[in-house]
Amino acid sequence: MARLYADENFPRKVIEELRQLGHDVLRAQEAGQANKKIPDPQVLDFAIGLGRAVMTLNRRHFTRLHKKKSHFGIIICTDDRNFVAFGRRTLQALIKEEPLDNKLIRINKPAKS
Repeated sequence: MARLYADENFPRKVIEELRQLGHDVLRAQEAGQANKKIPDPQVLDFAIGLGRAVMTLNRRHFTRLHKKKSHFGIIICTDDRNFVAFGRRTLQALIKEEPLDNKLIRINKPAKS
């Protein structure tokens, strides 16, 4: 299973769902990295230092960072308040894409029908 680092804005309920599905997810809050206005490049560096892929809702900035340095994976997500479905879509993408090293993985909220 993947080793993940969820930035401070990532939904806690999705993290809990991913943990229930067997993933090792560290929250920024648990790592003492929340509420400090840490710039995105430093968030990525912190995750790299821990050997973890970053999970974020900040798609634009992390897409740029993906192109600039090696990393253990960047997972950019569209916010979805259906946390169980969000967690399961993420799980499916992680299984499909492992290993995550240097990959940019997009998890999108399904279009309304």
